[in-house]
Amino acid sequence: MRSVRIRILAGLLVLAAVGVGAWQLLPSKGDAKTITVGTTDGVTSLDPAGAYDAGSWALFSNVFQSLLTFAPGGTAPVPDAAKSCAFVRGDLTTYRCELRDGLTFPSGRTMNAEDVKYSFDRILKIKAPVGPASLFGTLGSVDADGMTVTFHLTSPDATFPFKVATGAGSIVDHTAYPAGKLRTGDRVDGTGPYTLTSYTKDRDAVLAPSRHYRGAVSGTGKPVELRYYATPEALDTAWKDKQVEVATDQLPPGVLAGLNPSDPTQRVYEADGSETRNLYFNTRADKPLHEPKVRRAIAWLIDRERLAATVYDGTVDPLYSLIPAGLTGHTASFFDDYPKPDPEKARQLLTQAGVSLPVHFTYGYAEGRGAGEQEGAEIKKELEASGLFKVTLKGYEWTAFQKQWASGRLDAYAVGWVADFPDPDTFGAALVGTGSAMNTGYSSKTVDRLIEDSRRFAERAEADQDFRSVQQTVAQDVPVLPLWQAKEYVVTTEDVGGGQYLSDGTGVFRLWSLTAL
Repeated sequence: MRSVRIRILAGLLVLAAVGVGAWQLLPSKGDAKTITVGTTDGVTSLDPAGAYDAGSWALFSNVFQSLLTFAPGGTAPVPDAAKSCAFVRGDLTTYRCELRDGLTFPSGRTMNAEDVKYSFDRILKIKAPVGPASLFGTLGSVDADGMTVTFHLTSPDATFPFKVATGAGSIVDHTAYPAGKLRTGDRVDGTGPYTLTSYTKDRDAVLAPSRHYRGAVSGTGKPVELRYYATPEALDTAWKDKQVEVATDQLPPGVLAGLNPSDPTQRVYEADGSETRNLYFNTRADKPLHEPKVRRAIAWLIDRERLAATVYDGTVDPLYSLIPAGLTGHTASFFDDYPKPDPEKARQLLTQAGVSLPVHFTYGYAEGRGAGEQEGAEIKKELEASGLFKVTLKGYEWTAFQKQWASGRLDAYAVGWVADFPDPDTFGAALVGTGSAMNTGYSSKTVDRLIEDSRRFAERAEADQDFRSVQQTVAQDVPVLPLWQAKEYVVTTEDVGGGQYLSDGTGVFRLWSLTAL
């Protein structure tokens, strides 16, 4: 649901040359200059049980700890709050972690396994509409014993450690967070590299390096102020007015297209990424896009090449796969089935479906999130040019937009998906599995079986054929239509370093990597 959540492998390949060494490229304990970072990725909730989006998880990776995390350039989880974790049986259904000693919450309490169990249990108990409960579909129960926590899974799941390493695995103080409801207010009680000293929703989050942090990160980061902007245009204005020293996620497409890496006044970091944007369809029986032939007709009409060129100024690449390029299982299944726009094929499908023409439906989008409004207008134009569809556009504030699709109220909606972790599974169950985070109402026994089978492979490359088969089925059922794959952009002033390590598709937002030069 993130972006909705998370940017992967090509960016990781850029960092592979520095590998774990980048883990040590941290600011010194020199001057306490605060570095200002601007972003349009807002925070849905300060409570890990209530947020499943990129902006919230970016903050969580700095103020909370999970048992595991990802090192820069790494694709396998490494210990953070844990000192060790492993599956204890060969069937991949029991996962056990030993906690580090000496981890303390802001209250002075020492973290123990009960806090970990409590954190996972409350996510599943609260099951917030825009929370991460859907990520733990294979989690049956959690046991705590001193400093040992054991997860019992309902089926083999080689991807479970990846999920533990995300923002959904953030460990909270069990004495400070209610068990059955989300915590409100502007405080955070975590054990991450930073403490949250102040927070104003939709405006800023002020972070101070934690003196008590112990974990995977070695060193002390600079103080940071995260500033949130409602639109890419507002972020661009702040950057040009020198109100922020780092701009990321996301500047307007036209600005990104014109960035000049040779400009001596700034540092520009660009890499291929795995953030994707998909058009989702409400497949429920009472909705206008319930019939698969109607959704296939839409697939015959969308011109991704035009969308990428006109709305995004070539800063994104057309996508014909549920799984982005660079990951196991990527295949151009939608290109194979719908190679180019063809209104006649679309008309034939609608005739076979026996629906009245034009087909009317409502398209929802998030206001101020990238080029969502312009994208919606282009999609409306392409569909209506055929005379086969009539589209009503409706924009919502980001949090309201999440609630609209989470409650199944929208007919169609476009959402960006930032990978939860560097594995194709994050583009499987979360997007097209029964009970998916995107709440399309879609359910396929074939897709569910393939996703479950894919999790039996500890060597993830062996899951390739399962994911290819998932995409072949999805291309025929079309509960989701891939639109584009994004590049990674981070821009800093000339006197701020470390921007290349800030975000690499693992879901970790490394504010501690930023240095004042």
